[in-house]
Amino acid sequence: MTTPVPRSAEVARVNGPLVEVTGLTHVAMSDVVELGEHRLPGEAVAVRGDVTTVQAYDYTGGLAPGHPARSQGQPLSAVLGPHLLGGIFDGLLRPLADAPAWLEPGAIAASGPDREFTFTPQTTNGEMVAGGTTLGTVPTAGGIGYRVLVPPGLSGPVSDIRASGPVPVHEVIAKVGGKPVRLTSAWPVRQPRPYRERRDSDAPLITGQRVIDLLFPITRGGATAVPGGFGTGKTMLLQQITKWCDADVIVYVGCGERGNELADMLDELAGLTDPRTGGPLADRTVVIANTSNMPMMAREASIYTAATVAEHFRDMGLDAVVIADSTSRWAEALREFASRSSELPAEEGYPASLSSALAAFYERAGCVITADGRHGSVTIIGAVSPAGGDMTEPVTTYTQRFVRCLWSLDRDLAYARHYPAVSWAGSFSRDDDVIAAWRAEHGDPAWAQRRARLATLLAEADRLGSLAELMGVSALPPPERATILAGRLIREGLLQQSALSPVDASCDSARAAALADTLLAVTDRCQQLAREGVPPAEIEETDFAPILRAREEAAKPADVSARERIMLARLDQLTPAAGTSPGQDAAGAQRQGPDHDSAAERDSAA
Repeated sequence: MTTPVPRSAEVARVNGPLVEVTGLTHVAMSDVVELGEHRLPGEAVAVRGDVTTVQAYDYTGGLAPGHPARSQGQPLSAVLGPHLLGGIFDGLLRPLADAPAWLEPGAIAASGPDREFTFTPQTTNGEMVAGGTTLGTVPTAGGIGYRVLVPPGLSGPVSDIRASGPVPVHEVIAKVGGKPVRLTSAWPVRQPRPYRERRDSDAPLITGQRVIDLLFPITRGGATAVPGGFGTGKTMLLQQITKWCDADVIVYVGCGERGNELADMLDELAGLTDPRTGGPLADRTVVIANTSNMPMMAREASIYTAATVAEHFRDMGLDAVVIADSTSRWAEALREFASRSSELPAEEGYPASLSSALAAFYERAGCVITADGRHGSVTIIGAVSPAGGDMTEPVTTYTQRFVRCLWSLDRDLAYARHYPAVSWAGSFSRDDDVIAAWRAEHGDPAWAQRRARLATLLAEADRLGSLAELMGVSALPPPERATILAGRLIREGLLQQSALSPVDASCDSARAAALADTLLAVTDRCQQLAREGVPPAEIEETDFAPILRAREEAAKPADVSARERIMLARLDQLTPAAGTSPGQDAAGAQRQGPDHDSAAERDSAA
């Protein structure tokens, strides 16, 4: 009997990034397949008999039928290690800093230059360890307490642990159960990393943006979406959060965005000083750049790569933030791939699996207890770019189901140069009650009341503003005109924030609270004067510029409080119109309702 000759695998058909391969044996779904002489990386997405369909992650120009192919026998994995901090990578986590290396096709396992790191052991030979146990530490430029952990699923006694000293990034530092452990480790990007327990989070992520921290806060380990049409400032807002949020590690993924915007962001990031260490802020940032001119299918993988990197630092007990700009471009990559693979289209041509894919991505956010008992978190902030600003399109609609916060950007605010253009009418936070309790325990019991008053005044000012456009502002009663004025003061003096201001680019919680309390005190006094009979026009013509400039000129809460006292003293100089009693408005109509305090008592309370 003649023994059959093994058939070698080869490319049978090339359709852009979609390649059909025949003759592959022992291949499974999601396995990495190397294509052609340059070993272009791809992923097996369908196996039908002898034909394996592969989506390529590199440009397939020059790849032709008959070229060889082979399976690596493992899914797409990211190489994780201390070299990530301060680095710039593509969607497959290949370094972009050394252009000749990443421009050459293939070489999926590139993990950066062969740098050395100072390793300090924290275990001894013979000690029993399990997955997640700290073998040692590595100091990093960003001041991050980088821990070298036993990989998940590995356990046993430690042997051959290295002594303190410099270690090349690819070298073995110890053996656990007879298996080598290096400074770097690989993990499948589409598989969430394990943890001991998931827990509810109550601590807020401080972003430095007042409209978010005061009105629509997010918890550490939460998920939020930032939908907005073209020109509404999504990228600028996300870059501000990247620069100023209080997370330990920031993973910024530019998914399908314009290269010039990402280049500008990197230039600014390199010039920022980290308030923790005094060094460059970029030292504790990981940038994954997969811009619109890079391979489409690598864009699809970049989202999962970013989540895997964040989980890697979460397992060390750190708070990591994933900023994805934008998930709409990622969804477009899914749509293009579904079209090439003849998958039945759903709404607007997106695949029917879009909803579950979004859910799986945002589900990787969370606050957890790691395998060795530390607390860590991954917060996901994803931008959504609906075509034509249509907030009913599938990506925006599905995303709102899976996030705890929504920071909706308003085109009218952006065109009026109100930045950040976060709409107080179209945004929400489902974690405000939890954060209010946390704030009360940490020295700010008035946070919930302050937030409720701001939201109420803004909503009422919007409603009255619509009436004023129909009837004319002079037709409104004085208290309602004072409410419209209050809305303007809050918008201009509190919610606006200049990214270019050396004082106001970021705002801490104490100064934000002082600004909010000051504006609320001023608006209360204006409404009180309107009820006492001061003509509305006289109140509106008051020079509020000093209090509006406080956000850019007052660097400390004490400075804000001083401006509040000056402004209230100026308002106290206004007197009711002649012939109008304190119980009447400017039109002379008697107010209805219960007895009111005297003007002196109200002045004292103010």
